[in-house]
Amino acid sequence: MESINITEKFALIKEHWRPKVVAELNGQELKLVKFEGTFPWHHHDDDDELFLVWKGTMRLEFRDRIVELSAGELCVVPRGVEHRTAADVEAEVLVFEPAGTRNTGNIIDDEFTAPGGVKL
Repeated sequence: MESINITEKFALIKEHWRPKVVAELNGQELKLVKFEGTFPWHHHDDDDELFLVWKGTMRLEFRDRIVELSAGELCVVPRGVEHRTAADVEAEVLVFEPAGTRNTGNIIDDEFTAPGGVKL
């Protein structure tokens, strides 16, 4: 049990779309990730995802609507819902999801699929 300084942890992240685990609880992981650009369309068959913006703004794009999020705002994407994330300017985002969840869900992409379980 120790404190985690989220701002300091984000300062260690140098790449986009590569989630880093900073905490684990009850089979869940808290991941920090920097977004910039547009992520591929995908879904997660068995896992819900929660996106909480720490710094900047981002979009959660769904086939029928777009949800804009700013610092301090969050959105839960239910399992099975196709979506993609996007940010015009770098955003810092906390992602809560079950341990072992692949960031690209049902797809594997040479550019965007990140190794799982990387800890900061």
